[in-house]
Amino acid sequence: MHRDSGAPLYEFFAGGGLARLGLEPDFTCVFANDIDPAKAAAYRAAFAGEEMRVGDVWDLGAADLPGKAALAWASFPCQDLSLAGNRRGLAAPRSGAFWGFHRLIEKLAHEKRAPDVLALENVTGLLSSHAGADFSALVAALDGLGYRVGALEIDAALFVPQSRPRLFVIASRTVPAGLAVSGPTGPFHSHALRNVVARMPDALRKHFVWWRLEAPPARNTRLIDLLDETPDDAWDAPEKTEKLLQQMSPLQRQRVQAIQASGRRDVGGVFRRIRIEHGERVQRAEARFDGIAGCLRTPAGGSSRQMLLFVEGQQLRSRLISPREAARLMGAPDHYPLPEGQTAALHLFGDAVCAPVVRWLSQQLLVPLAGAAPAKKSA
Repeated sequence: MHRDSGAPLYEFFAGGGLARLGLEPDFTCVFANDIDPAKAAAYRAAFAGEEMRVGDVWDLGAADLPGKAALAWASFPCQDLSLAGNRRGLAAPRSGAFWGFHRLIEKLAHEKRAPDVLALENVTGLLSSHAGADFSALVAALDGLGYRVGALEIDAALFVPQSRPRLFVIASRTVPAGLAVSGPTGPFHSHALRNVVARMPDALRKHFVWWRLEAPPARNTRLIDLLDETPDDAWDAPEKTEKLLQQMSPLQRQRVQAIQASGRRDVGGVFRRIRIEHGERVQRAEARFDGIAGCLRTPAGGSSRQMLLFVEGQQLRSRLISPREAARLMGAPDHYPLPEGQTAALHLFGDAVCAPVVRWLSQQLLVPLAGAAPAKKSA
């Protein structure tokens, strides 16, 4: 396959570069940034380029960015916006890195080098953070830089067997005909998004864009399709599997028993969570057997590591999800180099954006917005 060089791309909060995987070959990264040296090392291992600059986005200046990019991508930190975090919002240090990105785009605008299109990705908790005030502040900040701003809520489960809803904020200097609709419609304008936009100040709400994005073809893979054959030493001890089963609620255990009784082979993704039952904190193991893994998370502790429960007749076996399997659930190809060590790899993918989601968003919306010609393919 041959391609012309894609439109220039800046990639902020780049992690291991999974957004880049989705944006290439229509966009070509000319500058990437991440504050985490381990993630930057993974990025360089994957792309073997000198584009990566390690450091805080607040320390970057306009002079650090080459030329003018057609698109700037920013998967800014989610810890202060996630339901699993402390919900401190955009004023907190980590998710507040958005303002460092905003400052940089503002400086580029003064030099008439600001990208024509911005794409920001984060957890859907941004919509409810401070009752929607944080989302409105973000939209107002980009609107103040001369961008027309809209957003889409997309679940990676449309593309890969992993439940991973994320919010994509798309800001563009122009709104070409056919790329927007007059009001919310379709699967990507969620009720949460519609509600927060309805509560915006009138002027900001009237400027908000409802981007048009076609639904993708139906996904044809299940969790079990992406799993490797398990080495004998990777299985949990039988006692650990039994403990996992005992941590399930009666309803969850009944579901497992029904699969056993059916005789079919099935695999479920399992997380441990703390639930309040009768006024007490109880650790529960919760499994899903709908062919989809739970949302991958960073392995901050044992409860955040996703496990797999294999049901093969009466036999039950369990193990952790492997780094390569996590990579596949994020849409990374098998030639993508994994970081050394399971924890480092799972941290990388738990923080990443799903590459096939980015690819669909790019092909359907970002490429036409940026005026980038799709990469040419040859037979």
